[in-house]
Amino acid sequence: MTDAAPSASLADRYRAVRARTEALTAPLGPEDQMVQSMADASPTRWHRAHTTWFFETFVLEPHLKGYESPHPLYRELFNSYYNGVGAQWPRHRRGVLSRPTVAEVGAWRQRVDRAMVELLAGADDALRQIVDPLIEVGLNHEQQHQELIVTDIKHGLLQNPLDPIYDPKAAAPVAHASKAGWVELAGGLVEVGYTGDGFHFDNERPVHRVHTAPFALAGDLVTCGEFGEFIEAGGYTTPHLWLSDGWATVQAEGWRAPLYWVSDGGRWRQRTLGGRRDLDDGAPVTHVSFFEADAYARWRGKRLPTEFEWEHAARSVKPAADGTFADDGALHPVGRAAPTHGGLRHLLGEVWEWTQSAYLAYPRYRAPADALGEYNGKFMNGQRVLRGGSCATPRDHIRVSYRNFFQPDKRWQFSGIRLADDR
Repeated sequence: MTDAAPSASLADRYRAVRARTEALTAPLGPEDQMVQSMADASPTRWHRAHTTWFFETFVLEPHLKGYESPHPLYRELFNSYYNGVGAQWPRHRRGVLSRPTVAEVGAWRQRVDRAMVELLAGADDALRQIVDPLIEVGLNHEQQHQELIVTDIKHGLLQNPLDPIYDPKAAAPVAHASKAGWVELAGGLVEVGYTGDGFHFDNERPVHRVHTAPFALAGDLVTCGEFGEFIEAGGYTTPHLWLSDGWATVQAEGWRAPLYWVSDGGRWRQRTLGGRRDLDDGAPVTHVSFFEADAYARWRGKRLPTEFEWEHAARSVKPAADGTFADDGALHPVGRAAPTHGGLRHLLGEVWEWTQSAYLAYPRYRAPADALGEYNGKFMNGQRVLRGGSCATPRDHIRVSYRNFFQPDKRWQFSGIRLADDR
């Protein structure tokens, strides 16, 4: 190998990302790691196993001579949705598998980590050109699952009436800055998509131009106090504020407030990973669906931004990662005081911001032909785009062009609201 530095750096990053996953599971007992509270969520043990399966399946088995999985059925049990790899255990039944045990999954992770170190240490330039991009995908994939570990275990723990605490330091209140105003943007023909040379997902390209009319973007995220005004004004009982599917969901699910809000003696409190907290009126509202975000915007006489308006605004002001990220340990959007960037605050971090844009392919997009081509492209149907990252996102994982996506009724993620308006 003529240039060891890049592989050494990649090996260090591999160890750091894998260690972060294990650190997230440290407060959990084996019973906690088995919980699957709904079909959308997965047990923590499964996340640890699946991210290990990813490196085993796409890197080690094809490229490390002599490597064998500890059990041939792991290929099926921990395959999420890669039809090109083979069969998958049903997603909604991941919680019924008590074996392999939490300890056995930990041993498997260590086995794969040792094999990955061996592979990187012995790779020549030709092999590294093949495996380095695969490893980079695997590390970003694991960071996505780190976020899911937080949101899924939150949903699981908070089904329990005992109000179990994951971390007593989580969601501690902070000081807030005074409210920012609106930022006017001229629009026009704007460029969107990833333009750098570093890692990015395939759905962030090709770079292309879109036309946006003049618009304004709110300088701050919608707060809990502001959303509380929507509730008090009868927002959840006013049909004309809601899209048809949204209103049907409100009725079917009995929504009367964001997820994890509880009414306690005439005041709202919030269930967090740090226990029940008094609602912080100045913190960004979170755990709202697209339907709730859209209804709130309509009630205010505003709208949600398109993903292209959001990216154009972010490119214009070059935002700092000043919001709350997973690295900060709050595991909740706290909205700490921070300077604005071109009049905009917390574009990155705190909460994933719903946009009104459907999750679709960019012009000239083609999904990769191999199994990894199933990563993003086949989900471009029936979902909405969110931007900006959240308090559960690793800080080095986010970028302005990053496109997250969920179905419009989902609200167990740290999702929130930034308003837009026409000009």
